[in-house]
Amino acid sequence: MVSHKPGPLKQPKKTHKHGKHKSKGALNLKNKGRVGVMKKGGIKGMVTSKLDRRNRDKQVRKAKLAQNSSDKRELGGPGQAPISVIVIPANEAVSVSAILEEIKGHGTVTGEKDNGFYFHSKKQSKRFHFLTPRIGCPLFETIDLVKCADLVVVVWDHTCELDPLIKTCLYAQGLPSVQHVVVGGAKLTDQERAQRRRIMGDTLEALLGNKEDKVHYLDKASDIDTMIWNMANFKHHRLSFLRHRPYMVSSEVDFKQTSEDKGTLQVTGYLRGGELDANMLIHIPGLGHFPLDKITTAADPMRHKNDMFEDSILSERDLEQCQNPNMECPVDEMDGEQTWPTEEELMEAENEKKSSRKVPKGTSSYQAVWMMSDDEDEDDEDDDAMSDGEGDEEEDSGEEFEEVESESVAGTTEPDYDLHFDEETELAELKKFREANEHEAFPDELDTPLDTPARVRFQKYRGLKSFRTSPWDTKENLPLDYARISQLENFNNIRKFIVKSNVTKERPVKKGAYISLFIADVPLTIVNSECTAMTVFGLFPYEQKMSVQHSVVQRHAQCDLVIKGKEQILAQVGFRRYLVRPIYSQHTKSNKHKLERFMPKTGSFVASYYAPITLTPSPVILFKVEEDGSVTLLSTGSTLSCDPDRVICKRAVLSGHPLKINKRTATVRYLFHNREDIAYFRPLEVRTKQGRRGHIKEALGTHGHCKIGFDGPLHQNDTIIMCLYKRVFPNWDFMFQ
Repeated sequence: MVSHKPGPLKQPKKTHKHGKHKSKGALNLKNKGRVGVMKKGGIKGMVTSKLDRRNRDKQVRKAKLAQNSSDKRELGGPGQAPISVIVIPANEAVSVSAILEEIKGHGTVTGEKDNGFYFHSKKQSKRFHFLTPRIGCPLFETIDLVKCADLVVVVWDHTCELDPLIKTCLYAQGLPSVQHVVVGGAKLTDQERAQRRRIMGDTLEALLGNKEDKVHYLDKASDIDTMIWNMANFKHHRLSFLRHRPYMVSSEVDFKQTSEDKGTLQVTGYLRGGELDANMLIHIPGLGHFPLDKITTAADPMRHKNDMFEDSILSERDLEQCQNPNMECPVDEMDGEQTWPTEEELMEAENEKKSSRKVPKGTSSYQAVWMMSDDEDEDDEDDDAMSDGEGDEEEDSGEEFEEVESESVAGTTEPDYDLHFDEETELAELKKFREANEHEAFPDELDTPLDTPARVRFQKYRGLKSFRTSPWDTKENLPLDYARISQLENFNNIRKFIVKSNVTKERPVKKGAYISLFIADVPLTIVNSECTAMTVFGLFPYEQKMSVQHSVVQRHAQCDLVIKGKEQILAQVGFRRYLVRPIYSQHTKSNKHKLERFMPKTGSFVASYYAPITLTPSPVILFKVEEDGSVTLLSTGSTLSCDPDRVICKRAVLSGHPLKINKRTATVRYLFHNREDIAYFRPLEVRTKQGRRGHIKEALGTHGHCKIGFDGPLHQNDTIIMCLYKRVFPNWDFMFQ
């Protein structure tokens, strides 16, 4: 019997598709019974079961709950700082004095002053420090008190009116725990009270947009006890930028003059937030930062009558270990100077001066030098206020105008209206308004000047093949102000290390102690300042040094002012407040960021300015200071980083129009006005508003016409543009306010 043999056309059977990995059988055949080495047990290499992971998470959760319960019990208890309660009226018609008087009758009061007192509730075994801002006090005094409070109590009446500026600033800065108290219902019936509570609850929820805040109605005398119980057992929220930072709200302030214009300021109060050392610097809002001479104990106003008090020094300043209070780095003006040129460099320079050029017959060598100097580059005459701080001078149109007296046809209801009219300010605002509208319609577009060569006018600019990917040296052509600032090599790593080391490091002055700070070299202006309570904050290392601060902000919805770059702005950054002149740029992830000549009206943007380094993420509020001292809210946001290497580029767009088009080649005019400028800018790429790209081929004539070749057909209604870029920096105009 003959067996069948497959021929050459036999189709093989398909193999099993087990994927890219090897099957278990293939692995067993490859290993041949060998077993791999087991990983050594440890934190990273340890293989845990599902039950072990659940148990570990349960233990972590239990430890956090125990820590939170311990912190809640210690808050306001013996040996700790009392609960700081700030009582704020919702509007000027609300009086908080009646509520504070009723609270005083439910416990022991000590250290009573005009705007605050210490209160001890025996029933709740808690201690409180009640403070209320002065009537008619500035906005920033309320902001400073709220950021240092443990609990904020807002007192409302039946109108439910709240100052929108205070509301926006407090929400932008960040609020601790908040409770609301509604007064004015003592004379109502039970049915009217229930209806009023329902209406007030809906109104407050719509106004504040927060359902978690407690609302108390003081309609009966027993409601005060309920209010005190809620204040003693509230859920504590801490502001992130003050979580581990030492700070204090003053109980007593004393000043001793030591020189003609300076003295030593003694601030007494409870230390909060973190531990303190005399080698740290202290910041006083509105004045700046100062060194500490020493820290001593003080008599606790809420101590038990049998407790003995001993006056002692807790910490003294060590001149070798204390932080340097200098904000700026010493500037070496000779650092950028060049050495004396060598003989070879002098010979090369001499040969360059002897360059040949055709001159008319009979011209002397002296006249030839003057004729050759006409083509040399001159200094940059950038007439834009964003680059050199000088405004454009409008050209005279040559028309003659005659001054005539005009009479108003319609009468006015305010005959003295023109007495307060400032014509110069009005004209300046009108010019800025027109510039903003023109920039919004034609962003960054500039007309090529007729009287100045473009190669001179834009000699500080450069062209980029791609704004996103083209390189830019961050250390090139830096201003002299950069010699005065400090730069952290790796901002994020240093910030994490400093904050972590501050938590783990033990300091002599513990949190919750009642102490006296002796602050040195404080100016005499502190004597004339009036405030409810002074607030002081401790600084981490490097936070006194100047750098370039970047903040991501967004314009306030109700602000319609035209704010130009480098215009003076009042910035509230965390616990510090100062005057700066920022520049604005786009908030992108690129290594280069385009400048915004005016503060954008929509979206998020970055404000950059010279300011002290801020390590912790902090809220940012920008204000416009008016001539009468009032402030207008501009924008709110948070800090981004302190990076002097952030490249902010100002763009200048030169535009031209096609005169003749021949398929992919066009004759362009109005882009330049002389032949030399075309030769100077010839290596740069040009593009159109409809997406075509091209290069200059040659110049035509002597009036600035040129031939440009594109990558596709061109339309007659298209516009040819050339983008130039220049790095810009903020103005140095810093002052604590």
